[in-house]
Amino acid sequence: MISANNVTLRIGKKALFEDVNIKFTEGNCYGLIGANGAGKSTFLKILSGQLEPSKGEVAVTPGERLSFLQQDHFKYDEFSVLDTVIMGNQHLYDVMKEKDAIYMKEDFTDEDGIRASELEAEFAEMDGWNAESDAAQLLNGLGVETEYHSALMKSLPGSLKVKALLAQALFGNPDILLLDEPTNHLDLDAIAWLEEFLINFENTVIVVSHDRYFLNKVCTHIADIDYAKIQLYAGNYDFWYESSQLLIKQMKEANKKKEEKIKELQEFISRFSANASKSKQATSRKRALEKIQLEEIRPSSRKYPYIDFRPNREIGNEVLTVENLSKTIDGVKVLDGISFIVGHDDKIAFVGSNELAKTTLFQILMGEMEPDEGSYKWGVTTSQSYFPRDNTKIFDTDLQIVEWLTQYSEIKDATYVRGFLGRMLFAGEDGVKKMRVLSGGEKVRVLLSRMMITGSNILILDEPTDHLDMESITALNNGLMKFKGVILFASRDHQVVQTTANRIIELLPNGGMIDKVTTYDEYLESDEMARKRQVYSTSNAQEEDD
Repeated sequence: MISANNVTLRIGKKALFEDVNIKFTEGNCYGLIGANGAGKSTFLKILSGQLEPSKGEVAVTPGERLSFLQQDHFKYDEFSVLDTVIMGNQHLYDVMKEKDAIYMKEDFTDEDGIRASELEAEFAEMDGWNAESDAAQLLNGLGVETEYHSALMKSLPGSLKVKALLAQALFGNPDILLLDEPTNHLDLDAIAWLEEFLINFENTVIVVSHDRYFLNKVCTHIADIDYAKIQLYAGNYDFWYESSQLLIKQMKEANKKKEEKIKELQEFISRFSANASKSKQATSRKRALEKIQLEEIRPSSRKYPYIDFRPNREIGNEVLTVENLSKTIDGVKVLDGISFIVGHDDKIAFVGSNELAKTTLFQILMGEMEPDEGSYKWGVTTSQSYFPRDNTKIFDTDLQIVEWLTQYSEIKDATYVRGFLGRMLFAGEDGVKKMRVLSGGEKVRVLLSRMMITGSNILILDEPTDHLDMESITALNNGLMKFKGVILFASRDHQVVQTTANRIIELLPNGGMIDKVTTYDEYLESDEMARKRQVYSTSNAQEEDD
């Protein structure tokens, strides 16, 4: 068990947390939620001991081991991937290395033998002989193939490095597991694996995530941070949302009844306070009036942007035809003979672990990259708006937000453009911020503003939920569901894919594809997907044998 007792953290004059008392017990998974800036990551750092509170203390049951998902992606660059994972249990790793160092000595003494014997006993007690196989199993489950296990961390691409650090946090069955945005940069397969791991995990988990589907799958409780307090709810994210809304509704209804009672008492007092025969009753009602206290209903600190994509013209029957597109990058065939036709009612989610293939396809369709073979053709009634995964070049400018966005608006009026920005939470002086100084979440909201203001009838989005908070993801999800045009998109957010897409195209690691008109959940459960995975696995094995 881990608990916060009267924890207060002040940053300057502002109290980020004030007198927080909360217990996290064994066998439960707690989703820590709150608006941007509420202090979710900060509270995890307080629990892990990385940050000292201004007042109060964190208590951990004696003898329990706490594991924390590392955010420093360069900390283990000089270590092998397997060693990095095993370091999740630092004591086990230290024992293993000390033991190995003793055996490598040329002048092995009796004292060394005694020490080695002690270490062997301790190593066996911690199940050290299975450490490498357990670490490898975690890595494979998250999609880090065996060929990378002996490599140095610095040689791994960013997405695999994130997975290795996640495997480190999960390693060795920690008693308390703290995870800050564990699904970031994970593909949907890896997220599904992590969900199952946490569902079956028997100890304490505290997780910060913006993925609503993930929180619904794994959480037994929700810890909601709002106004420097943490309120605990039993149940998953959807249950928290319904419960919190119901609580506010009940408080409003109770206040309404109290207000009616107050009005009734005030009218009686006003009418009869000067009446001698009714004076005692008027006095009695004055006392009753003084006892009535209205509930203080503070609006949530959460802020939802307003996302509404409205096409300027209807789309015709001919939308997009893709024929035999192929592309090789750095010697690897990323796309291999890709062909499909897009209809005017299609909302297509491009899924699968082949992240580069999705981005490459979108870049080709937007004219940013030429295919090696094949062709594509947009219908004459179509207009496209693109949300790129890598937006570095877009924000490499000294323009202010309002100046930059005005370029894409038919109405060249600053007030009109500021209206769009205001709906996207850029109020007042925020609109004159320089593009290059924006945070990750602000950049995403600016790009979504551009997509709204251009009025295109086709939206192409490559991982738009990265860097967004829960409220913005919810608003984007609602905007995509209401959109009357065509959507081609890739997202790691399961709920966005499930609620938006009516067609799934999976781009396979071998460059091929599977195309099915279905929802995402139905696709995951389909026999065809299971057969596809088996066929792909078998073909890879045959290639290796050849």
